[in-house]
Amino acid sequence: MADEALFLLLHSEMVAGLNRAAEQGEGENGRCTTKLESMGFRVGQGLIERFTKDTARFKDELDIMKFICKDFWTTVFKKQIDNLRTNHQGIYVLQDNKFRLLTQMSAGKQYLEHAPKYLAFTCGLIRGGLSNLGIKSIVTAEVSSMPACK
Repeated sequence: MADEALFLLLHSEMVAGLNRAAEQGEGENGRCTTKLESMGFRVGQGLIERFTKDTARFKDELDIMKFICKDFWTTVFKKQIDNLRTNHQGIYVLQDNKFRLLTQMSAGKQYLEHAPKYLAFTCGLIRGGLSNLGIKSIVTAEVSSMPACK
C-alpha cells in the first residue's frame, strides 16, 4: 500500500517538475513528454527483465500481450487491463477503464488536455517492456473520458 502511494507521488512530481521546466523556458512541452516517455522506456526494460527471468519463452506476440495485460499491469498498477483487442495484424488496443494515474485528476473535460502528460511514462513502460521482449512498437495513448484510457 505504501509503495503504491510513493509511486503515485513520484509520478505526479516527475510530470509536474518537467512541466515547470517547460514553463520556465528550459524546454518545450513536447520535449518534456518525450523525456517522460524515455524514463518509462528504461524502467519498462528493467521491469520486464526482472518479471520474466523465471518464465518460459513466449510462443507469439499475443502471448506477450497477454503477459503485459495480466502480469505486468497487475504488478505495476495493482489491476489487470480491462480489455485487450487486436486486429490480428499487429495492432493491439489495451483499455483500462479506471487508470490509476488518472484517477487523482478531476473527471472534468477541461483536464483532458493534460492527460497525455500523465500517460507518457506509461507508454514508455509498455514500449520498453515490449522492446526487451523483442518487439519493436509504437505506443500511443488516448483519453476520451477520464479516468479511462486506451
